[in-house]
Amino acid sequence: MTTLRFSPPFQTKNTNLISVRLPRAVLHNMQSSSSEMVDFPLLVRSNYRACTIPYRLPSDDPLKSTPTELSWINLLLGTIPSYKKRAASDPSVPDAASRAEKFAQRYGGILEDFKKNPESHGWKLDGIIICRIREEILRELGFRDIFKQVKEEENAKAMTLFEDVVRLNDAIEDEGKRLENLVKGIFAGNIFDLGSARLVEAYARGEVSFLNTCQNLVPRPWVIDDLDTFKLKWSQKSWKKVIIFVDNSGADIILGILPFARELLRHGIQVVLAANDLPSINDVTYPELVEIISKLKDEEGRLMGVDTSNLVIANSGNDLPVIDLTRVSQEIACLANDTDLVILEGMGRGIETNLHAEFTCDCLNIGMVKHPEVAEFLGGRLYDCVFKFKQVPSLKR
Repeated sequence: MTTLRFSPPFQTKNTNLISVRLPRAVLHNMQSSSSEMVDFPLLVRSNYRACTIPYRLPSDDPLKSTPTELSWINLLLGTIPSYKKRAASDPSVPDAASRAEKFAQRYGGILEDFKKNPESHGWKLDGIIICRIREEILRELGFRDIFKQVKEEENAKAMTLFEDVVRLNDAIEDEGKRLENLVKGIFAGNIFDLGSARLVEAYARGEVSFLNTCQNLVPRPWVIDDLDTFKLKWSQKSWKKVIIFVDNSGADIILGILPFARELLRHGIQVVLAANDLPSINDVTYPELVEIISKLKDEEGRLMGVDTSNLVIANSGNDLPVIDLTRVSQEIACLANDTDLVILEGMGRGIETNLHAEFTCDCLNIGMVKHPEVAEFLGGRLYDCVFKFKQVPSLKR
């Protein structure tokens, strides 16, 4: 049986089942960041459960994997070859090929253990744990950012399209239609997700493009579709400060989120973009986002003519493609002050986790459904769209 050691708070009570030690540097970093993590202040903690999809019910046999557990384990097993391939070609890691093979064996072995016995490692499997295991094995083996090259390539491509995408949006005079076009741009950009085995294959064949995706989105009504309510609230100019937990690099952040954020800035709204602390899949990190914004600004610090003095780039403290909002950076917790709209973007942050999260302010979950398992859970279609907007009555704020 393949076993894995986690440092607190991921270590389990059954320490006899844990044997793989993290390198000292990684262990130190995790312990340090753990002490600095805090609750997101706008989150309603009562009954909060980060993971949207329950892998098992209390009535399920604890020693037998559930159909949901098996489907997610098989999905993650299917991604191992693409991870292994990227890890093996990482020029920053000595003996990358042999280390990539160790990653594939370890991660695959642990997933197979869970198939045979859900309690084989002493904790219950969920969407956060299953990602945590993968990322910690990669980091333990020295792989810090196996998607670095593809992120850089996709960022460069998206930057060449940024001005055209902004001009197309600005040319739409009707504010409601312009907003809807910006929202569709977020969905189209969000398809750049290399955590999906299907999309990895599609990208390798050159079948995915931002403009084509914009034109071929699943038609409304989407599986969750509160866009009309959101448009009405938008027209009332209700928000003064927005925090957006962003997702992927490339078209997602540059052609989807940034044009939307620019529109918010045009309305005089302060915008905080919260990005990951550490790399995970092709998600954009805080340092990468700072660099992207710097390259897109003109000499006067404007974003296609829009003042960016109200734009803040923040480190969310997260290091996974999903997020537990009881563990965020002190920086983003401080920035939550006076925020009246929280946006959770992407399948990982806004659908697989936090879809049912409640806040003391308005909240928007927006993302494209890229896993069949998620589509089935929601009762929608593959590549369907989620636009869940929840308002908080002003008297309760």
